[in-house]
Amino acid sequence: MGDHRWTTAYKHEILSSRVDGTATIATALADLGEPIALVSGSAMGAYGDRGDEVLTEDSEMGHGFLADVVRAWEAATGPAQKAGLRVVHARTGLVLAPLGGAMERVLRLARFGLAGPLGSGRQYWSWITLHDEVRALTHLIDQDLSGPVNLVSVQPLRQAEVMKALGAVLGRPAVLPAPTLALKVLLGEFASDILGSQRGLPSVLTASGFVFDHDTIESAMRWLVDTS
Repeated sequence: MGDHRWTTAYKHEILSSRVDGTATIATALADLGEPIALVSGSAMGAYGDRGDEVLTEDSEMGHGFLADVVRAWEAATGPAQKAGLRVVHARTGLVLAPLGGAMERVLRLARFGLAGPLGSGRQYWSWITLHDEVRALTHLIDQDLSGPVNLVSVQPLRQAEVMKALGAVLGRPAVLPAPTLALKVLLGEFASDILGSQRGLPSVLTASGFVFDHDTIESAMRWLVDTS
């Protein structure tokens, strides 16, 4: 989503790309009449910008464009829920992956020592490696869980700390900041979400017995760099 400025047309595209497909799948499963679980994609954007507040699955949903998208996205599973199927909303945080997504671009900058704090750098990022994301989704398929599940690590960190850990693994400094004003000029409304803070915890996931392979930012960044 960070590859485009958030024009009215692109925001509509973001919404429809999540809601329309989910509604189609949920309706098809309901019509099928088989006891098939639906593990549906969702996002930590559900909570909006919440500062230092600790966020679990019991926390209220937030405000803003992404929170509104997630509301509609999760509501689109309604046909499956009404049919009595087990539905899980996998609220994923920032996925640390070597290819695609935000981290591919950050990784390129970090190799040149340019991935410093964004804005103040004090906003919380709730992250998970792609490796653990896939494992967690498989876990949700196999477990008797339903409702929202935060797919984030047990160690939410401030954005500057995440960048510092990446710089340490690369042997590069991560100190050059990207000023808030410059980000808003470059990214438009998307900057507000990059600069937003979500201190999420995977309470339901860990309570169900899931164990992370990458439970520290150091192990996560080492995996990210080694696989890039």
